[in-house]
Amino acid sequence: MRFDRITVDPQVAMGKPCIRGLRFPVSRVLGLLAAGETKETVLQEYPCLEPEDIDESRRYAASHGRLTPA
Repeated sequence: MRFDRITVDPQVAMGKPCIRGLRFPVSRVLGLLAAGETKETVLQEYPCLEPEDIDESRRYAASHGRLTPA
């Protein structure tokens, strides 16, 4: 599976998967959702994110056996 919005760079966030090269780890997005935040709330709180970033974070996690897509 290919992820266009997820990047992994050893020089960014210690090589953790991040959103579009930003210093915003996928794990942070998933943690917010797991804590009960809605997609809309996350987008309001973090204007650097786009709806597709959240969707792809969920697909990335699902492909790695960490959660199921919504």
